[in-house]
Order: sequence, then structure tokens, then C-alpha cells
Amino acid sequence: MYRPEHLIPAQFRRARGAPIVSENERRMLRLLWKQPGLTRAALTRQLDLTQQSVHRITVDLVTRGLVGVGAAPPPSSRGKPSPSLHLAADFAYTWGVSLNTDEIGLCLMDFAGNPIASELLPLGSEGREATLEMIAHRMRALRIVHRLANDRCLGLGFGITGFWLSGTQFNPPLPLREWSLIELGPLLSARFRLPVWIENNANTAALGEAMLGHGRQLPTFAYVSFNYGLGGSVVIDGQLITGGSGNAGEISALFTPEERPVRPALQFLLERLQSKGIAVASISDMAARFNPSWPGVDEWIDEVAPNFNRIVAAFWAVLDPQAVILGGQIPTALARQLIQRVSLTEINRYGLSRPIPKLLISELGPQASSLGAAAYSLNKCCF
Repeated sequence: MYRPEHLIPAQFRRARGAPIVSENERRMLRLLWKQPGLTRAALTRQLDLTQQSVHRITVDLVTRGLVGVGAAPPPSSRGKPSPSLHLAADFAYTWGVSLNTDEIGLCLMDFAGNPIASELLPLGSEGREATLEMIAHRMRALRIVHRLANDRCLGLGFGITGFWLSGTQFNPPLPLREWSLIELGPLLSARFRLPVWIENNANTAALGEAMLGHGRQLPTFAYVSFNYGLGGSVVIDGQLITGGSGNAGEISALFTPEERPVRPALQFLLERLQSKGIAVASISDMAARFNPSWPGVDEWIDEVAPNFNRIVAAFWAVLDPQAVILGGQIPTALARQLIQRVSLTEINRYGLSRPIPKLLISELGPQASSLGAAAYSLNKCCF
């Protein structure tokens, strides 16, 4: 069975055969990701650990290079304040790759979650091996430009559109059939010579949102990923929830075969625009040049708005999220138009009704899934 954690380079581990961090170290790093600059005293309060334990853990993390020490904040009471702590950006770096039907997102991220570089690469009719070589070529080039050593790479997160089957097998849409029904983990690890963590790209985008976007303020949310198809994800208290068979959030399952062509998947908008004579070659081309006044846009929104409303209502009823976030490849203007059409049925009793989730548009842009994929490998290892 493929286990990417077994491939983590020895120089990152606490000891031979051990993981990179213990559970308490993981909790501390997660706090420092969310709140850079915390002091030992603040960590002691939030982690519910003794001062001695926090001191021992922080000394070990600083010694190993995962955490850096900064200036002490201004004192708020008597006594000498302890120094601030932050994630050490140069401890390691990770790669994130997101595979859509018409483009590849590539992200390079440091250990503190800062994107070092990001690119969108076109995906045409090239075969799988040619695509992997293109990705590897850009990785080599970026590593040279940013003067990064091979031995500081922690691993690679890989997001692919489509639902999970078993192991590292996924079932993506027809344009990605060459990537379907094969064990991607061993293939990609051998190709890039790295541990590779693989996940549905709606999930990697949602994790990116949790760690880098709206999820910092709203830790419980549903994520709708608009791509060639339509996907979704669930994040509760900042943690990605994948469900009993790894496919939580597969919202296309709400629709019957007759309804599927009128769900808000962008492949159908692309086909509609092309039938109206709009020269858009792909989802990414449409998203980059989107114009709300194009013929066909309003009638498509009229058709899919009831089904998008059903998606939001289902998430609200079952999960009670703080927000429903629209992301993936959807243009911002189109997301706004869909949000304007949402009308949820409130149950008002004694003049009171339960809170409605906020409807938000991801601010991470078209790189959300590759950003999240890079963060996913950090999350699996250390956070």
C-alpha cells in the first residue's frame, strides 16, 4: 500500500523512523500558522499544557529549525515578556500541482505558507508523460531561480478533479481519462522522486481556503468548486472532512441524470457560449476573458440558479456552515450573479430564525487548488 509519509526524507524527522512532529508539536505549529508571533505564555494558555512542556517543545522546534524566534511584544504587565515565535519559512518548501481539464496549476510554497511562485500552465492534448515532463521542467526552473536546495523539499501535493475510488485512484472527467483508474501515488512519487500526497482538487482548494483565505476567520464552511464539472468540500473547525468513503462534498450526486445538464458546471456554460458564437477555447480562456454581457450568460444563469440554490440549501440544512464559498475556476462576476439568485427558506418561529451562512467568493483566484495542494502536504506532515 502506498504511504507517502514513509518517503519523507530522513533529515526532516524527529528521529529515525519517527514522524516530523509529535502530536503536541503539531498542535503548536498549527497555532503558529494561524497566529504568527505568539509568545510562550500565549501558547501555554491556548494549548492547555504546562509551562515546562511548552518551553521544552519550543526549544526543540527552534533547535531543529521549524520555529524562529522574534522580538518580544510590548509588555502588558510586570515581568520580562517572552519572545515571539513564528514558523521558520526556510525550514522546508513544498510543491502544489492542480490538474484541471484544460490547465495545470503549479505552486511553490515555503514552510510558513508563503507562496514563493505560482504558475498556470496550459493543458492540451499532450499525453500524461509529456504533461509530467512539462511540470518537472517548470519545477527545475523555479528551483534554480529561487536557489532552493533539493534536500529542503518536503514533498508535493497533487490535486486532481474527479471523485476518489480507492488507494490513490480517481475518476476524473472524460478529458482526463488517461489519468483515470490508475494508482497515481507510486507513479508520481517515482516521477518526481518525492513523497506525493494526492487529493481531489476541490478538497485541496478548500484546504487552501481554510489555511490561507476566508477560513482563517470562518473555520467551518462549505466550498463549491466550479470547474469543467462541479465539486464541493466540507471544512469543520479548520479541518478538511472527507467522509466515510473519501468523497464528502460530491454535490453533483444531488442531481438526477436528467438534471445534471442544468447543474452549474462550467462545461455547460462553455458549450452555451460557443453555440452563441463566442470564441472561447476552454474553461480557463472563458474565465480569463469573461464578460457578463455575452449572449447566453443570462439564460444559463436562469437555468442553473435553482440547482445552485438547492446546493446552498443542502449545505445549510446538513452542515450549518458559517459560510458557503464559491471557488474553482469560476469568474468573480459570474459568482456574484449566482449569489444574487440565492433565496433560502427560513423557518421563522416566534419572530426568530436560525443564522444563514454567508455567501462568499474565494479570494485565492484560479490558483486556489494548487496553493491548497502545496499547503496539503504541509498539513499532512506538520499541521
